[in-house]
Amino acid sequence: MSSATPGLTWDLIQQARARIQGRVHRTPVMTSHTLDSLSGARLYFKCENLQNVGAFKARGATNAVFSLSDAEARNGVATHSSGNHAAALARAAQLRGIPAYIVMPNNSPKAKQASVARYGGKIVFCEPTLQARESGVQRLIEETGATLVHPYDDLRVMAGQGTTAVELLEDVPDLDIILCPVSGGGLLSGISVAAKTLKPPIRVIGVEPAGADDAYRSFRSGKIEPVGTPQTIADGLRSALGQKTFAEIRRHVDDIVTVSEEDIIAGMRRIWEVLKIIVEPSGAVGYAGVVAERLPTRGLQVGIVLSGGNLDLDHLPWLTQKPV
Repeated sequence: MSSATPGLTWDLIQQARARIQGRVHRTPVMTSHTLDSLSGARLYFKCENLQNVGAFKARGATNAVFSLSDAEARNGVATHSSGNHAAALARAAQLRGIPAYIVMPNNSPKAKQASVARYGGKIVFCEPTLQARESGVQRLIEETGATLVHPYDDLRVMAGQGTTAVELLEDVPDLDIILCPVSGGGLLSGISVAAKTLKPPIRVIGVEPAGADDAYRSFRSGKIEPVGTPQTIADGLRSALGQKTFAEIRRHVDDIVTVSEEDIIAGMRRIWEVLKIIVEPSGAVGYAGVVAERLPTRGLQVGIVLSGGNLDLDHLPWLTQKPV
């Protein structure tokens, strides 16, 4: 990380927590004797699928929008997103009384498009490539004068996401490991800074689909590797790492592991069946790492972030893919 680039600090996370209090949920931590027995570990599920807009993204977007000066907020905010950040930004903008302009890939799940529309977000569709997303949002900013709130590579967003770990460790201070989905890295970077500040010995591990493994490869090479063309049902995990998020991941994260599509589907289905809650594929990857035994967890206390619960109920993965 360049010395001219400020990093994410504990102070920023504390400020974010104060700023978003009362504007987002403090989500519950769920446990299950059945899932503990199957894994040989004590599992603690941080249910961000029960967050406002159905995803952790409400934290970062709300912190970012309410961090803006009146001059910065006057013409609204803009972003690109496959869905959860889009809805979160639209909601936060609605709370502040400003417009939100959203560039969404044209293959985004219908449920996520509907959520953005419910919060009054103005959607412009694009081809499902990072280049199309970034050029689309740049055009919107030029046309509207809106302020960019990047979906992950923004310290205000990262700080908001870090409040997830603050709550989790308040509820379960004896955790040995936190498992967290990784895509652009906003959640993983925020959680790693918060967790390592509050409990330095804790291990923070990112979990990623094998078909979208740029973070896994980047973590090992020490430089950001191209995202390529992600092939995964976890639509929320198809983004590329950001410079700011990768700097914190390199500094604070202990490891990144990958899971197969079959692991994701199996983990997601088991959560539905046993915990009786809706989790989307992206939200299930942390638990998939336990199901697939991709890392040693037996005998440990494991925090698992269920990052979101938004998906098209007409196209559940166990109905559209080969059973596992």
